[in-house]
Amino acid sequence: MASPWLTLVITLAIQAMISAAALAGPVLAPEVAAAAGVPATLVGIQVGLIYAAAAVASLASGGMIQRHGAVRVSQGALVLAAGGLAVSLAGAAAAIAAGALLIGLGYGVVTPASSHLLAQTTPRHRMGLVFSIKQTGVPVGGMLAGLVLPHITLAAGWRSAVALCIVLCLGIALVAQTVRRPLDADRIPGRAGGGAARMLSALRYVFAEPSMRALALTSFVFAAMQLVLSGYLVTFLTEGRGLPLATAGTILAVAQAAGVGGRLLWGWSADHLLNARHVLALLAFVSAICAAFFALQASLGTPLTLGAIAALFGAAAIGWNGVFLAEVARIAPREHVASATGASLFMTYAGVVFGPPAFAAIVSLASYGLAFAVASFVMAAMGVYLAVSGPRRPALKSGRCQS
Repeated sequence: MASPWLTLVITLAIQAMISAAALAGPVLAPEVAAAAGVPATLVGIQVGLIYAAAAVASLASGGMIQRHGAVRVSQGALVLAAGGLAVSLAGAAAAIAAGALLIGLGYGVVTPASSHLLAQTTPRHRMGLVFSIKQTGVPVGGMLAGLVLPHITLAAGWRSAVALCIVLCLGIALVAQTVRRPLDADRIPGRAGGGAARMLSALRYVFAEPSMRALALTSFVFAAMQLVLSGYLVTFLTEGRGLPLATAGTILAVAQAAGVGGRLLWGWSADHLLNARHVLALLAFVSAICAAFFALQASLGTPLTLGAIAALFGAAAIGWNGVFLAEVARIAPREHVASATGASLFMTYAGVVFGPPAFAAIVSLASYGLAFAVASFVMAAMGVYLAVSGPRRPALKSGRCQS
């Protein structure tokens, strides 16, 4: 078995790059939308397509990981993301939509693959922190997208920025080949892949286990909030507040950076201070407060104030994933962590599919202020549910989950 730290490093790098690829569209939305001749607010549709494809891919991931190996599946995910970005270079709305589906197919299998790898090498009492460290790859990728892509766009056009993402995806896929043999040593080449029956079996397992079901439903709400923040922050700041693209991109990077710190802090807290449910309740309340501030400051507030709120918002709304994934890995039988994670993420991605388009609809019909007010109410309700329903951390079960 490979070193736990080597496993963590390679999964972190893959997660960061796939996240940057998925966020390239939202970060570059004003420029890409102008080229395609569509409103920038329709970026919510692109995000929805990415995560709709990711939801299906995550359900199929368990069998593919057992058959081909988690590293090989991750390499394929990076190639799919690069292909999706390449298709989007055409600039037409249909091409961007097709590219989003390809990126989503890749995005959906990365987290189950990394959970499979980390569950084999991580002591149970460190799962919260280690999974959270790996999940910092999502905001790290967002930071790279927010800081680098707008500046490349201003200097050489948005297609050059997308081309850089393509090169990096393929480069990391090649680097991962150097560690594939030890990390994929547990694969079963003759095992069936992710057929429909196995996908449904994994989903049934998640909904049959009460604690797993609660986590999956909670992740639906949290994921919707996270992608509203990541997907609409730049558009909100440029269209709703009139900030320059580079400034808005920098604020997004600040929010993503805070998400990195938040994931580490919340993961450590779930291991040592609070149970996972109470940590998630705290993050729901903080997200509700920040969304309320954005609702009030849709036409007020300085860039510095908005940046500070975005940082706190990012720490909470982007910082929850590691706690959630570690708890799934604790509850699921070790040999079925990939399938259980994939099935749980089906609900996570369903939240992403629902959240950004719903937010876009409210903005189109009313305003950013009302949209953030609704988001605040939903997160506050989730916080109350998590706080009053009590901690639940069952012992490891030996139930079956077909992979």
